[in-house]
Amino acid sequence: MQFSEILGQEYIKSHLTKSASSERIPHAQLFVGPEGSGTLPMAIAYAQYILCNNSGNENEGGNESCNLKFDNISHPDLHFIYPTVTTDSVKTKPKSIDFLTEWRTFMQQNPYGGLFDWYRTLGVQNKQGEIRVEDAESILKSLALKSYEGGYKVIIIWMADKMNIASSNKLLKLLEEPTDKTLFILISENEEDIIQTIRSRCQVLHFNGLNENVIAQALVLRENVDPRTAKKVAHQAQGNFNKAMHLLHEDGEELPFEEWFVLWVRAAFRAKGNAAAINDLIQWSEQIATLGRETQKKFLQFCIDMFRQALLLNYQTTSLVYMEPKVEKFKLENFAPFVNGNNINDIFKELSDAIYHIERNGNAKIILTDLSIKLTRLIHKK
Repeated sequence: MQFSEILGQEYIKSHLTKSASSERIPHAQLFVGPEGSGTLPMAIAYAQYILCNNSGNENEGGNESCNLKFDNISHPDLHFIYPTVTTDSVKTKPKSIDFLTEWRTFMQQNPYGGLFDWYRTLGVQNKQGEIRVEDAESILKSLALKSYEGGYKVIIIWMADKMNIASSNKLLKLLEEPTDKTLFILISENEEDIIQTIRSRCQVLHFNGLNENVIAQALVLRENVDPRTAKKVAHQAQGNFNKAMHLLHEDGEELPFEEWFVLWVRAAFRAKGNAAAINDLIQWSEQIATLGRETQKKFLQFCIDMFRQALLLNYQTTSLVYMEPKVEKFKLENFAPFVNGNNINDIFKELSDAIYHIERNGNAKIILTDLSIKLTRLIHKK
C-alpha cells in the first residue's frame, strides 16, 4: 500500500514516516477515526514502510521483494486480527485466520470499507462479530516465532473495540510486556469502547473525516466521475470515502433506510388519537425486528442523521444539509417543522438508547415498539 494511495491525512503520513525513519516507533499505537477516513490503509502503508525498510515519503527504496509481498497483503511478518462470526463453514470458535482469504479480498476491493461491509463480505449481516480470546492466543503463537525478514513483526487489530473481555485481558498482558521489534496497531471508530488500561498503553493518533475536495478529486481521478457529480457526492458523503463509493455506485443501504424511515414517521404522526395507526407502528417494529442487529443499528443511526438534517433545515442552516430523500411525496423541508429544540434531545436520547439495547441483545421487537410509541408523543411536541 503506497502512502500516495491514501486520501488526505497528510500530517499523519508525515508523522509516521518521520518516526519510523528516526527509529522512534512506539510498540503500541491506536488509530482512531470515523468510517471511511483511511485508518486501515494508513496502518498497512505504515507496516510496509517499517517491514521493508523504506525511506523518504513513499513506500519505495527498501527491500523490493518485501514491497512486492504487500501487493497482495501476504507478508509473513504482517498479521491481522478482526471481528469474526460463526458461518456455515466455521461453526464454532471462529478466529481471524479462518477468514484470511475473505479478509484479503475485502482489503483489496474496499480498503476504506466499514464493519457492515466486512459482514456483508462474509454474508452474515444478521450477526454481531467480536474478537475472541482465540485470536489473542494466535498472536502469542505468532510472537513466539522469529520474524521472517529478521526485523519487526506487525500486528494490526482492526475494530479493536470489538474485543471481548477475555481477549482484552490477554492483549493487555502482551502490551505490558512487549517483545523486541513488535508493533501493535489497534484501529477503532469508538475509542471509549476499548478498556482504559489498553488505551493508556497506546500512542493515540486521531484521524479526521476527509475533506470534501479530497473526496471529490479522488472520485474524478479514480472513478472518472465528472467534477460536478463528484462534488455533490463528496458533500453527501460527509468525510466518509466508503459512503461516497456506495453513493456513486448506488449499492448502499440508504434507499431502503429512507423508505423505512418515512413509513415510520408517517405512522407515528398519524398515531396521535388514532388507535389504528398504532397497529401500523407495531407492524413496522415487527418488520425491522426481523433484520440483523447490525442492520438495525445502522438504520437507527441513519434515523439520527435524518432528524439532525431536519433540525438544521428547520433552523435555516441549509449549507449543512446534505441528505436528499428520494422517497415519493416526502420532502425534508415539509418534515423539518416537526423537529425542533424542544424535542430533538429526547429523540436523540431514545434512538441512542435503542441502539445501546439492541447492541446488547435486547428483544428488538420490544425495543422498537417502545421507541415507536415514544416517537408519537415527541414528534407532536411543539
